[in-house]
Amino acid sequence: MMNELEIFNQTEEEITELEIVKDVLNYAIKKENLENVMFNVIIVDNQYIHELNKNYRHIDRETDVITFALEDETEMITPVGERVLGDIYISLDKAKSQAKEYGHSLLRELSFLAVHGFYHLLGYDHMTKEDETIMFSKQEEVLHACNIER
Repeated sequence: MMNELEIFNQTEEEITELEIVKDVLNYAIKKENLENVMFNVIIVDNQYIHELNKNYRHIDRETDVITFALEDETEMITPVGERVLGDIYISLDKAKSQAKEYGHSLLRELSFLAVHGFYHLLGYDHMTKEDETIMFSKQEEVLHACNIER
């Protein structure tokens, strides 16, 4: 068996960076020694992510990334033994504006958001300073190893 990572672009735009983003996520999966995991990355626009944020988090504005982790309580194992981690939604509009704001490439921003979402699916968060330090250092290690720099 193997890992299943799908990236769905639900926007009208062609995003050439997504192949590299997939490679970066595959590296993160290996780095965390995960096997037989399954998750999706869905690229959407601001309007779509705004609705998700409003309906599921009760925050009435767009956001850059939102994750739906299926393992919050217990591991979700399919009949064939795969761990189903969940879905990562990324706003392309927000990624573009943040890349511009931070002065780096769209590839860097999409990779950062995807890896950030991946660690959320694994149960990491950044609610406390300690948790943030752990999560962000893991993200940076992955991005750095894949030569995705600011």
